[in-house]
Amino acid sequence: MAVLNEEQTMLRDMAREWTTNESPVTAWRRVRDANEPAGYDAAVYGEMAQMGWTGIIIPEAFGGSDFGWLSMGLVTEELGKTVTASPLSASAAAASAIMLGGSDAQKAEWLPRIASGEIVATVAVDEGPRHDPAKIKTSVAGGKLSGTKTFVAEGDSAGLFVVAAADGLYLVAGDAAGVSRSRRQLADFRSHAEVTFADTPAEKLEGGDDALLDSVLDRAAVLAAAEMLGLAGQAFDTTLAYLKQRVQFGQVLSTFQALQHRMANLFSEIELMRSAVEAGLTALDQGGDTRAAASLAKAKANDVGHLMSREMVQLHGGIGMTDEYDAGFYLKRMRVLEQMWGNAAYHRDRYARLSGY
Repeated sequence: MAVLNEEQTMLRDMAREWTTNESPVTAWRRVRDANEPAGYDAAVYGEMAQMGWTGIIIPEAFGGSDFGWLSMGLVTEELGKTVTASPLSASAAAASAIMLGGSDAQKAEWLPRIASGEIVATVAVDEGPRHDPAKIKTSVAGGKLSGTKTFVAEGDSAGLFVVAAADGLYLVAGDAAGVSRSRRQLADFRSHAEVTFADTPAEKLEGGDDALLDSVLDRAAVLAAAEMLGLAGQAFDTTLAYLKQRVQFGQVLSTFQALQHRMANLFSEIELMRSAVEAGLTALDQGGDTRAAASLAKAKANDVGHLMSREMVQLHGGIGMTDEYDAGFYLKRMRVLEQMWGNAAYHRDRYARLSGY
């Protein structure tokens, strides 16, 4: 477990208290039932901005707190525990692209607006059903960008896109000419839009090469893993509480040794997941080559998240299959996050290649 300083501990505790009291799972149920394309409550995101969460990784010179990626991960984990919907992670990943590769003018134009929560930003990379940056065909000619991006997180409400083209990363305003969006409903009921750019004005990021794309994707993947850690941890706690009070065959379920062994295994796996995720977040803060740490974090999160969400439903028995119970929310969100920014097979293969195999 990462050693937190006093400020990080206070941030985590504040996020935990806020999500528990102001954004429980019942709040997500209301967002789901509203069935709006944005997939989140704008007023709630405004509260996050007021608390400074939208500027955690943005430098102070541009309106942020420059509090680091581990701090961002702590907040993201707490949001995962209550399945809170927000564009916080997507905006952070997009902001990182501007921070790493943007010009002074681009930073001054966009980072303060992201830090204040004025706009939602997102990263548009994939062009097929699976994450594969090697197959990008989006092109730019004469400052005009053309291509289609599939399953863009927060694509329905984004005011800024960081778009991966064949020759680098570009900034595209959400209201620019030639931008069209089509809603795509996935199991988690969040925003995953197909976004088409047709001769759309675009600005290239100065450092928009393959190394920059890798760095941005590392940050997106590790934040997804942090959310999955929150989902898995809460799924474990909820399942354990259920086993301690559910009576079957005249006995409390938690007294059955077979179930005790399964829960002990899940606890151990989640602790390993935590180590990998926090190592990934720490690597982002330290800088340098973050690829191996990011792939290890996402691969482990995918494996353990899949296992824990499946076990949550199964160990709850029939009630776990009902919409009235919360177990399904954790499983559905986990399945979508597993595929975002690379599934377990993708990241194991990437990790092996980075290790020389």
